[in-house]
Amino acid sequence: MSTEDHPAKKMRLEAKVIGTHNGTFHCDEALAVYLLKHTKAYGDADLKRTRDPAVLNTCDIVVDVGGVYDETTQRFDHHQRGFEEIFGHGFSTKLSSAGLVYKHFGKQIIANRLQMGEDEPKVETLWLKLYKEFIEAIDAIDNGISQYPTDLKPRYRLRTDVSARVGYLNPAWNQSVDSQTVDAKFQDASALVGSEFMNRLDYYANAWLPARDLVIAALNKRKEIDPSGHIILFEQFAPWKEHLFELEESLAIPEAEKPIYVLYPDETANNWRIQAVPVSPESFESRKALPEKWRGIRDDALSQLSGVDGCIFIHASGFIGGNKTKDGVLNLANLALNI
Repeated sequence: MSTEDHPAKKMRLEAKVIGTHNGTFHCDEALAVYLLKHTKAYGDADLKRTRDPAVLNTCDIVVDVGGVYDETTQRFDHHQRGFEEIFGHGFSTKLSSAGLVYKHFGKQIIANRLQMGEDEPKVETLWLKLYKEFIEAIDAIDNGISQYPTDLKPRYRLRTDVSARVGYLNPAWNQSVDSQTVDAKFQDASALVGSEFMNRLDYYANAWLPARDLVIAALNKRKEIDPSGHIILFEQFAPWKEHLFELEESLAIPEAEKPIYVLYPDETANNWRIQAVPVSPESFESRKALPEKWRGIRDDALSQLSGVDGCIFIHASGFIGGNKTKDGVLNLANLALNI
């Protein structure tokens, strides 16, 4: 049977090819290749690592080499003079090959992973979230952008240091290795950064987004708890702090109506917590700490002092406290607002 008559061999001959540079590899192209392997167009593609322009010209898509960024021809390099492409949507970091591929293919990859349409609002939310938490730092590090320019506010979030761990997979400077060995190590690097990306995507889709939905619901109902809007009540524990600050901004909640205290059941016991909202996500300073006279007092002594039964404690800094019941923390919150 000839090659043309054999379906498997014919399919193999027609396989698409992803091109990237050979030699020392970096996190950005390792992730870019991994992401492409999770798209419809390039899921079964072969990989060619080379700097030979003639070979790269035969590839269906090229990343991180070639000096061209052109979506229509599927060329995604960022090293050329004059390249200033950014992700947009409030992000200003110059893209690497990882960011370029993610910008153009990220929604498709997320939608495929979650088995939903690309136009679903959750896909857009996760696409932006993964860029902020995972991709942007890879773009910045590859482009030599300092996390801290001249002030104390970082330009981007660095949560994984995966760029350094990919770098460690390269052969040492004094090792003698052939191209096949380096190519194999590149595959290891691509699997490393790609698996972390997918793990983050799964977390944000299955844990982060549901928590965000709970915070939205609690924000919408907060005036049912107290007309001022200063008290948020959760019927189940969920990480709320990051979502609260982002939603306050996106929903344009006036300063006078922003939450001051958050009430929720303790995740490890059948008690309840009252927590003062900080002035910023990273701050230890509260918008309004629990009353000073309660701080550092526990149990019956605190119940007698506050007039609220079932008290457990108030932290010495006043940022958090506990009570045995939901009504108890609600009473503490109402009292604290007026002290």
